[in-house]
Amino acid sequence: MENEGDLLHTVTSDQISPARIRTGRLMTWGAAALFAALALLQALHEAGHIGAGFDSWRPVLYAYLLWATALCAAQVVTRGEKGKRSLFVLPAVLFVVSLVVFPLLFGLYISFTDWNLASQNGARPNGTANLVQMWNDAFYWNALKNMVYYVLAVSVEYVIAFGLALLLNAQIRARKFFRVVFLLPLMLSPVAVSWMIGKSMLEVRFGPIARAARELGWDSPSFFGSPEMARFMIMAMDAWTFIPFMMIMLLAGLQALPREVIEASKVDGASAWQAFREVIFPLMLPVSVTAVVIRIIFKLKLADIIINVTSGGPGGATDSVTSFIFREYRDRSNVGYGTLLAMVYLVLIILFVTALLKLVSRWMERPA
Repeated sequence: MENEGDLLHTVTSDQISPARIRTGRLMTWGAAALFAALALLQALHEAGHIGAGFDSWRPVLYAYLLWATALCAAQVVTRGEKGKRSLFVLPAVLFVVSLVVFPLLFGLYISFTDWNLASQNGARPNGTANLVQMWNDAFYWNALKNMVYYVLAVSVEYVIAFGLALLLNAQIRARKFFRVVFLLPLMLSPVAVSWMIGKSMLEVRFGPIARAARELGWDSPSFFGSPEMARFMIMAMDAWTFIPFMMIMLLAGLQALPREVIEASKVDGASAWQAFREVIFPLMLPVSVTAVVIRIIFKLKLADIIINVTSGGPGGATDSVTSFIFREYRDRSNVGYGTLLAMVYLVLIILFVTALLKLVSRWMERPA
């Protein structure tokens, strides 16, 4: 005989009548139609095509909340107990939509407008004028070119981080002390690093590093005077801040390696380099790939050090796309054009990261 206690954990299918299903669908589609109608009405009103509309988008927000409530209620009406289970996820999904999708759509609309905060006219649609301006903007393409240099620098950061991780994983004296010391840059804000190093220690007249350079025979130690030197210093400060992030991930991977395999390689007579090349590095590939991909994602957002130290100079040599977009907003108050640049950069990041992940996945799955 079946245990009665097991029946308490069994969810049976509800007998839902066709009329109840029609009621639930009417609730959902009725609220959705009201929300779409109000959104379209307000959009046409904001664009100046019709006079009827609201003073703000608040009624559209209320219509969205009404639709979300009707959608959740309709799940229970049309699906019964299964609909109740979907309520554990559906409100969170609707909340994410309200915080991500709606601002994204609004940003897409702003991208095709002429909106300067210094003007009293507000946002005015200008078609593809922003796209044409972007295509002819040499500074924006220069910032994209700089991003290639910054992303390629991740390979050097990875080598340094791997070396530090191997060092801290070895049996050396004061190992715990060095782990804390190497992690200190990661605890600092990039803004603090830019002021502490870029604006203070590397200051041309009174900075201690500049004074030491003069003592060593460098007549005019300008660390940000030439484009190549300035770009290198930005890379160095950013690397000093985030190499510990890669190091701690690689160190965790090294400590998780099976000791039996490493000991077996030593028993077979493998040298330290052979053990690293044939055993440690292949086993560390998943962790290495994860650390590099995450670091590249962080690198694509590089802005704070550039903004505080060089403001993109000299002549845009150190500009990243993010810092250039920031100046479009702050210095030129050009919201429409800056938003278009951000949208285009977002699409490029999505395409680049997707291609990178697919390439890495195929490379990891290839036969040894």
